[in-house]
Amino acid sequence: MTTSAVARRAAPRRTVPRAAWWIANLSLAALFLYPFWVVVSQSIKTPAEAAAAPPTLFPASFSLANFTKLFSNENGGAGFMMQLGNSVLVSVGATLLTIFLSTLAGYGFARLRFRGSSLLFFATLATFMIPFQAVITPLYLVLHQIGLTNSLLGLMLVYTTFHLPFGIFLMRNSFAALPASIEEAALVDGCSLFRAMIRVLLPVAIPGVISTALFTFFASWNEFFAALILITDQSKYTLPVALSLLSSGTFGTLDWGALQSGVAVTIIPCIVIYILLQKYYVGGMLTGATK
Repeated sequence: MTTSAVARRAAPRRTVPRAAWWIANLSLAALFLYPFWVVVSQSIKTPAEAAAAPPTLFPASFSLANFTKLFSNENGGAGFMMQLGNSVLVSVGATLLTIFLSTLAGYGFARLRFRGSSLLFFATLATFMIPFQAVITPLYLVLHQIGLTNSLLGLMLVYTTFHLPFGIFLMRNSFAALPASIEEAALVDGCSLFRAMIRVLLPVAIPGVISTALFTFFASWNEFFAALILITDQSKYTLPVALSLLSSGTFGTLDWGALQSGVAVTIIPCIVIYILLQKYYVGGMLTGATK
């Protein structure tokens, strides 16, 4: 059998797996992108078309009336802008605080071995098994005793508490995956432990930092239950709670166009941030996986 005949017989074997790979990935992409398209298409329809039943998949005409109404005084636009600012404040604050604490704790667990460190690290990871709903009442009582009920600062601390274990896990793996010789060389050059961590190890472990930041920000940005329970003042609501109020409507009515435009406003920052930092996020999640 000639070389060309062998190549022709081997070609289908290579083509079929590649075609199957593309079909599977395109199917998954369509599955995940379809809900996003529904949100976008509903938000750029006219209010009448957005409320039509059954809904259309493609808008008959392009309109920004839903976004205009969302941010107008008619629909509480000033309140929506304030609630957008509340979400930014709480999410960014919880992210920065989680990064700071998880970096210090992750470095300690990875580099500073002490008696009981493994047990303490295991206890930290065990908090993953505690559902948030099970401790919402004790959390509310604790915040009440320290005067942080109905407070964005209290909500920020709650988010930090629940995202910290995963952040510690990521940062501990990030520091543990680095060669010890890097830190030893910095110590020989006269750096203290803290300075060696900040100036030498932390720049190399930046994928773990980015992964911790993205996970905390996305989870805080989209969190609904704690904000609904711990915040009672409408001026301090975050976006998920504001959207739930928007979905309730007036006299039982539901403005689908304004609601979907609000959902689009909530989604867009997450998509932009993830696209910009995707490379670091994937690298941080895989840090230490093959160690």
